[in-house]
Amino acid sequence: MRKENEARPPAPAVRLVDIGPEHEGQRLDNFLLRLCKGVPKSHLYKAIRGGEVRVNRARVGVDHRLAAGDVVRVPPLRLPDPARTPAAPPAEFPVVFEDDALLVIDKPAGVAVHGGSGVSSGVIERLRAARPQARFLELVHRLDRETSGLLMIAKKRSALLALHRMLREGGGRKHYLALVHGDWVNDRQHVRLALSKWTTRSGERRVKVDPDGQTAHTIVTRLARYGSHTLLDAELRTGRTHQIRVHLAASGFPIAGDDKYGDDARLAEFAGLGLKRMFLHAHRLEIAHPLTGEPLRLEAALPADCRRLLQRLETR
Repeated sequence: MRKENEARPPAPAVRLVDIGPEHEGQRLDNFLLRLCKGVPKSHLYKAIRGGEVRVNRARVGVDHRLAAGDVVRVPPLRLPDPARTPAAPPAEFPVVFEDDALLVIDKPAGVAVHGGSGVSSGVIERLRAARPQARFLELVHRLDRETSGLLMIAKKRSALLALHRMLREGGGRKHYLALVHGDWVNDRQHVRLALSKWTTRSGERRVKVDPDGQTAHTIVTRLARYGSHTLLDAELRTGRTHQIRVHLAASGFPIAGDDKYGDDARLAEFAGLGLKRMFLHAHRLEIAHPLTGEPLRLEAALPADCRRLLQRLETR
């Protein structure tokens, strides 16, 4: 029960929000989801469709694109009590590249890229907390929590839209280092297996090979053999969820330490080698700068725990 002298959250009221250039071209629903964090999506959609949300005093649809100079009317919405919502701890991460449009960091393993699914905050929330002056910080793509390496964050909406367009059209090159169980034979191999998402009985989301699913293409290059393991370079030509993990597992070479798509016997074997996470690292990124077109080739070195494991394998 709340004590009488304890501060109460302010009563919700109508807000008029000015749209700046950093939100140029953003969909109205996505803008409100960020602005009204914690409000159920269904409530926001109902408010838009009911005309309670307006842009320049006019009713618009959920997919309306905002322009700089617009004024958005946001109706009274009951937000979560800030006293009960823990703030994201501010954190910076190793910077590989940064200018006024783009930030590329070397994400450590074990850190989610965003909050949700039992995680209160991730990279993007912690960066926003560490950089309160930044008007725009948005994830360009995602990495699994256990995956380390290069992660792109847009600092301008124009950069975000350009990078999304590049990824949709198959531009750029994203390379990952993966240690797999087994002796991969081919020097270079194209894996083309369509993928679809499914949900387990416990509610966990997974991905499987499905001829009727979305097309997925990974180029796999063998780098080094370590007895019963092989170090591979996996280049993403499409960007499906868990694509590398599922493609390698379906080929008979699950990634070492993968508790979703590996098998229990191999997990037990890998646990004895000293690495406590999946061996997958986003190590090289080749893209054109989203605003200037300048070619960028960015690299993140293999983390120390992965290097130590390879040394152990080599000495065995």
